[in-house]
Amino acid sequence: MKTRLYNTVHQTSFRKQLRNNPTLAEARLWYFLRGGKVGAKFRRQYGVGDYVLDFYSPELRLAIEVDGDSHFSVEGQEHDSVRAEFLETRGIQVIRFTNREVLEVCDEVVEVIREMVRELKR
Repeated sequence: MKTRLYNTVHQTSFRKQLRNNPTLAEARLWYFLRGGKVGAKFRRQYGVGDYVLDFYSPELRLAIEVDGDSHFSVEGQEHDSVRAEFLETRGIQVIRFTNREVLEVCDEVVEVIREMVRELKR
């Protein structure tokens, strides 16, 4: 039997809860990502293995993470490092932004994402 890697059943309710209760930064960025506004379709709170990605484009294998304060602790950085390695071994590229960046310079964040989408589509 093949092991399911994406959107596993045991994460369904957790992912739904995350989608229904986004952080302010996630909600703001989703406004610009939804509907292919940046040139690619993104999904919110997408499961890959044991991890849930804030935003993911299956077509481009591109994940976008919006990091809050917990990501700046030693434990948070170690967790992010293990997670990034797991995703990279599966061909998934990750770009990260802080909550502050999304909230204060959202236009610049969106432009970085648009440029990344253009590069990956070449």
